[in-house]
Amino acid sequence: MEKEILDIIEHYWTSGISVKVTAILSGFKMYTRSDPLPIKEDWVHFKNGTYFVNQKFINQKEWTQNRLTVNYNKDTPKPEKWLTFLDGLLEADDIVCLQEFMGYCFIPSTKGQKMLLLIGKGGEGKSRIGIVLRALLGSNMNTGSIAKVETSPFARADLEHELVMLDDDMKLEALPQTNNIKAIITAELPMDLEKKGQQSYQGDLYVRFIGLGNGVLQSLYDRSVGFFRRQIILSTKEKDPNRKDDPYIAEKMCAEAEGIFLWALEGLHRLIDNDYKFTVSQSAQDNMDAAVSDGNNIIEFLSSEGYIRFKADYEVSSKDLYAVYKLWC
Repeated sequence: MEKEILDIIEHYWTSGISVKVTAILSGFKMYTRSDPLPIKEDWVHFKNGTYFVNQKFINQKEWTQNRLTVNYNKDTPKPEKWLTFLDGLLEADDIVCLQEFMGYCFIPSTKGQKMLLLIGKGGEGKSRIGIVLRALLGSNMNTGSIAKVETSPFARADLEHELVMLDDDMKLEALPQTNNIKAIITAELPMDLEKKGQQSYQGDLYVRFIGLGNGVLQSLYDRSVGFFRRQIILSTKEKDPNRKDDPYIAEKMCAEAEGIFLWALEGLHRLIDNDYKFTVSQSAQDNMDAAVSDGNNIIEFLSSEGYIRFKADYEVSSKDLYAVYKLWC
């Protein structure tokens, strides 16, 4: 808009033109001020209309801050490239969970109260999921660092009105704190947001986190169940050594965007029917148990053999116990 204003006034204004453009734009903002838009958790806004989660679609469009970049077409064929890709990336039970979470990302709701982590050794192709999500969500997806959400006071404001925040290369360093992440994942009330050089304000956050990396999230100090229960951890399959990588696989899958959306929509309906409880496989549950144990390995140390024994008349000083603990670590 600044460029359009400049094109109009540049023939009539000879000095301080950038200041004038900014002043005119500020005036436009005052004229066009409106109340915050209502958050409708059961609406999905497509390029060609509006979809209601009761499986009704209408061609009318309403002003929204979360319009997707694809059209709704119920007759779109199945996304064969996408399904083949997932079959080589995840176990069948975990594909079901991914389907539900992707569908969950299309509505402005935090009722699922989970974040999704995809963990692998590298080279499996999990980052292609982020490219496909970008094709579906467009500007409704923010790419960045989950760790930054905790360390930067301005990071939360960047997530306002976003449906998804993708971290496609999670840091393995433990988080110094987890308050912001936990609060955003389960947010139901407005949160305090701050932009640089501006007074903080109350804003609605309904962003969902997806993290891709080689290890799970860890915390330096938070050993609570609350930090881990907000995570779904899916492990990718090991890369087939005989697999021939296709450098254009992302573009081919993005061409199936409308079909992928219908696939994810099936997951959303299943999630809603299950009262927003995700289908978590035994493998994913084992990943969670391992993450909890690794995050607080004192419990594992106390149950170890050959390092510590318990008996009614045994005693040990805290100094000696800590020395044995360090040896065990």
